[in-house]
Amino acid sequence: MTVLYDAECGLCTHLRTWLARQPQLVPLELVPAGSAQAHARFPGLDHGATLDEVTVIGDSGQVYRGSRAWIVVLWALREHRPLAHRLSTPAGAKLARGAVLAAAKWRGAQQTWGGQHTYRRQDGWAYHPRTGWTYAPPSCADGGCATR
Repeated sequence: MTVLYDAECGLCTHLRTWLARQPQLVPLELVPAGSAQAHARFPGLDHGATLDEVTVIGDSGQVYRGSRAWIVVLWALREHRPLAHRLSTPAGAKLARGAVLAAAKWRGAQQTWGGQHTYRRQDGWAYHPRTGWTYAPPSCADGGCATR
């Protein structure tokens, strides 16, 4: 299975590192969402959406998002498969969804600038769900840029 994660998100990269250390019953390939590798491997996928929430692609092309993606990921891990089975019940699914929504709320609070929820990278690129990708080079207004 391939897990697409936001490489610019501190929480996402922490969880990616945690996943890489876990004993896996099903191999997980961890790929940055929106990367050239993700576009090449999954050309028909909505890559903007993969930056909004964790996305898992199964070996037969199944696409899981949000809480379902996390349940599938836990199912792939040796020590967490029993938890995945509990979370796949109707009552467990509510708990999983609550956990994912709480993480999304925290993550969204980290990505809010000027009242808009935008995914921003340090190199000047930004993604907004309504307008897509834009580039704004870093400003020198604060005197922080080197002069030639």
